[in-house]
Amino acid sequence: MDIRSMKSYLYWLYCQFELITCSYLMEPWEKVLFYSFNVAMLLAVLYTAYVFVPGHVSTALQFFLHLFG
Repeated sequence: MDIRSMKSYLYWLYCQFELITCSYLMEPWEKVLFYSFNVAMLLAVLYTAYVFVPGHVSTALQFFLHLFG
């Protein structure tokens, strides 16, 4: 896969994202607010998963190890 087709594919994905979210109808300042909010929520979810999931997995493994011997 060459750079031109990768660039074209990424542009196609971006167009699909704009169609799905209807953000192509927004003004530029609205897009900035919308994308900023989405990125902030994504970062919050990733941080929460990074902090809390390992503890929950560890607790679940300890429970099952104790349960099954």
